[in-house]
Amino acid sequence: MTSTATSGGPTGPTGPAGPTGPAGPAGPTGPTQTVPARPEPPRQGAAPPAAAGPTQTRWLLPVILLVVGNFMAVLDVTIVNVAIPAIQKDFGGSLDDVLWIATAYTLMLGVVVPLSSWLGERLGLTLVYILSLAGFAVGSALCGVAGNLGMLIAFRVLQAIPGGVMPVVAMTLVYRIVPREKLGVAMGVFGLGIILGPAAGPVLGGYFVQYMDWRLVFYVNVPVGLLGALATYLLLPRVPGRRGRKFDVPGFLCVGVGLFAVLLAASEGSSWGWDGYRVRMLLVGGLLCLALFVVIELEVEQPLLDLRAFAVWPFTSSLLMLTALQINLLALSFFIPTFLQQGQAKQAFDAGVLMLPAAVVTGVCMPVVGRIYDRVGARWLGVFGLLISAYGTYLMCRITPEVTSSEVIFWTCVRGIGLGLSIMPIMTAGLAALPAAQTNAGSALNNVARQCGGALGLAVLSAVSISQQAQLLADRGALIRASDQAPTTAGLTSPRVFASMYSKYQYLSSQVMASSYANLFLVVALLTAACVGLAVFLRSPTNASSSGKSAGARPH
Repeated sequence: MTSTATSGGPTGPTGPAGPTGPAGPAGPTGPTQTVPARPEPPRQGAAPPAAAGPTQTRWLLPVILLVVGNFMAVLDVTIVNVAIPAIQKDFGGSLDDVLWIATAYTLMLGVVVPLSSWLGERLGLTLVYILSLAGFAVGSALCGVAGNLGMLIAFRVLQAIPGGVMPVVAMTLVYRIVPREKLGVAMGVFGLGIILGPAAGPVLGGYFVQYMDWRLVFYVNVPVGLLGALATYLLLPRVPGRRGRKFDVPGFLCVGVGLFAVLLAASEGSSWGWDGYRVRMLLVGGLLCLALFVVIELEVEQPLLDLRAFAVWPFTSSLLMLTALQINLLALSFFIPTFLQQGQAKQAFDAGVLMLPAAVVTGVCMPVVGRIYDRVGARWLGVFGLLISAYGTYLMCRITPEVTSSEVIFWTCVRGIGLGLSIMPIMTAGLAALPAAQTNAGSALNNVARQCGGALGLAVLSAVSISQQAQLLADRGALIRASDQAPTTAGLTSPRVFASMYSKYQYLSSQVMASSYANLFLVVALLTAACVGLAVFLRSPTNASSSGKSAGARPH
């Protein structure tokens, strides 16, 4: 029910009072910046402390501080990928070994994200966010000073611990410190980190690698993280924790092992073989652990993650749409720069620059969309955003070795407009449909779904692309004339003949890569378009506002 995040309804601009009576939200004009110290989370059905009431000038700056942490966590996923060839050149080792720099980070994120919900409630959201910013800066500094590949992988695991906690806590804090009728605008601003991170990564990483030193992809986080932690300590409203909630050790072990196994199988499936016994054992074992986690969470009194949030269909449908959009976002942010570098021989920085206009377009759209959301809700923003995203992704099916830079910019900008229209309204609507007591758990589930879904989708698409390219290369290579395939011994020593053969091979490889990527883009476009059917059923603000109180009483 989306309107729980909109102004409204019959209860006036302060939002529904809920069963808490006088303890409900004070409205957007409250005089204090500090969130009142009250037991957390409130009783199911009570109005959340999110509406406790800073004015716009008081909540906007804290939200910007939360964008910093979210941006750093998302940026680090893509900025490091650009530096992997340079790291391999310095440290040596096979490409599979060096790719563990990214794989280890992703695997640790899957383990840590479920823990973040418990940490936020036990220690306090504000304290956990400050510690995460500082810890991420320290972890980044350790990665920058690593002397060999093993140390770098170990430090990436340490860096992923605060990197996984930050987005969950930041999103929950937005719901705690922003008036409910301003959540659309606030989430539009907050979403800039989610969108700009993957796009800015190739640009910054490419510049550092091409013109400076690859270690700067880690060092850049240090001053930003430390200054952000200091500013957060001084300016962010305090959201205290509460003692008494037990840590669900069996649940944590099951979800940690399960997600680790499934993500490891997806990451290594293409190199180990999808039908190999290692991948099969990991998938079966991981799925069994996740199934046991569901049983445990539904039985224990104080679960690590409140899986009952899935009973609220608007929230569940929003997760399905967000997972598809995350696959779209990560897949194209990976495959387009890869094609520009390998298929068209562009430098890393030049390829990243071509992705920047789409990020700018999306960044301009999101705050505007936040204001529109506060008026019309998420339904039509989600529908039109998904359709435009699907169309922009479909345009990329025309990719060829001769594609021009202007075509790439146009296609990615169309897709970027769709992402800007759809991501934050869908996310806001899903979380706003939850009772206040489930907001923290819903934020954690949101991040688990996006992180793991995006990683799994990218891994599967990459494996499909590799196998398809091998098959296409063999098929098209067989069509080359025998005279071209088997030059004489004298011809092999001729520079002109060798250059001609190498040129043909390069062009054939770029054609094969373009064909395989075009097929992947078609799959992603269809997946995105299929989500339109879910977006049609997103609740309008009028419907939701009239039932805002019931959202906490029963799932829909």
